[in-house]
Amino acid sequence: MTLANQITIGRIVLIPVFVLFCVYYGQGVESGNPQEWQRLAAIGVFVLAALSDGLDGYFARHRNQRSRLGAVLDPIADKGLLLTAILTLSLGSWNHAFPLWFPVLVIARDAVILTGCGVLYLLNQTLDVKPSWTGKAATAAQMVAITWVMLQLPHYLVSVYLAGILTLLSGIDYLARGILSLRHHDHTH
Repeated sequence: MTLANQITIGRIVLIPVFVLFCVYYGQGVESGNPQEWQRLAAIGVFVLAALSDGLDGYFARHRNQRSRLGAVLDPIADKGLLLTAILTLSLGSWNHAFPLWFPVLVIARDAVILTGCGVLYLLNQTLDVKPSWTGKAATAAQMVAITWVMLQLPHYLVSVYLAGILTLLSGIDYLARGILSLRHHDHTH
């Protein structure tokens, strides 16, 4: 197993550790006795997991460690970390939390993308998905919003609304590209 894959698996293992610290901190907020070390540990685990994403990508690209396993595990680890963080920080009892529309928007966009990929694959027996700048911007904005909420910074909703707008735009972009692919498929068959 490559080092890149080991790092990716490590990121997946960090997800439940992150959730535990978030949940315990939220329970402390609820009981009026929040333990700041738990919030700081959640931030540290999230940052470590987010940094590991860049690290495994570096090893995969620059040390020729790309693999089929990595191609499957990396997006699972990325989406798993983001969705888990967004859901945990939406349903938890932190002083600043995501409004419920935010995880619904993120999950709906991802569900539309996955459904579209499935349809395109079934029709074409191949799938060529290229990340768009809107998708990358949405992911970056979601990470910033997660960090802003965890840091409990004032005006956190600014980052949430920006991430929400970019998530919506990326969903529309992927949907439009999928429709174009379907039209192209219809014209070639």
